[in-house]
Amino acid sequence: MCFLYNNNMLIKETKTHEVTTDVVIFTIKNSKLMVLLVRRANEPFKGRWAIPGGFIRLSEDLDAAALRILKEKTNVQNIYLEQLYTFGDPLRYPNSRVITCAYFALIRSDDLELSFEDSTQITDVQWHKVNQLPSLAFDHKEIIEYSLKRMRERLELCPIAFQLLPKKFTLTELQYSYELIMGKKLDKRNFRKKVLSSNIVKELDEFSKSTSKRPARLYSFDNITLNSKRGHFFS
Repeated sequence: MCFLYNNNMLIKETKTHEVTTDVVIFTIKNSKLMVLLVRRANEPFKGRWAIPGGFIRLSEDLDAAALRILKEKTNVQNIYLEQLYTFGDPLRYPNSRVITCAYFALIRSDDLELSFEDSTQITDVQWHKVNQLPSLAFDHKEIIEYSLKRMRERLELCPIAFQLLPKKFTLTELQYSYELIMGKKLDKRNFRKKVLSSNIVKELDEFSKSTSKRPARLYSFDNITLNSKRGHFFS
């Protein structure tokens, strides 16, 4: 319930909707593209897996709410989030009008120790294979699919896969991350030619420590080039 003034008259107005934020987090784990999900402890959709999310406080902006909710429900913090889209289908939430502003990001799973603070809202937090999702709550399957579409579009414009890789990596590791995200194989020679000619990576005087085959050259991303890169990268 809220109150508005109109021509100096106090008018009582019924609250018509709530606003939430949901955060889609992708990673590469065990050579698979994974998404982070939480298991709901309460209705609606009790027991179902869902994207980490929650209601926005009156004192918060959208970004602050997304970061707070992510820390509370998954222990993920201090990461870059990109605003994805606002989902507002009147039927997306049972018995209530809830609009959600979704975010997405790519992160290295090795940097995280998953846990959750509020056990009254969720009972578990786990990584799930993107191509083998369980039954999801609300319209979260649609949100994940939209996130994948946006991520693939962004990958063609900017090498966002750097968020999935260690600071030093081989070109094989870089190509594999692109293939997982795009869902298709890439020609090795063509990929390397485009990468090396784009000036987005810097060759290092170091090699991988693999013992099963000949060590491969290591590379790192050139941050200056990364921040200014424009135009299509891969198609």
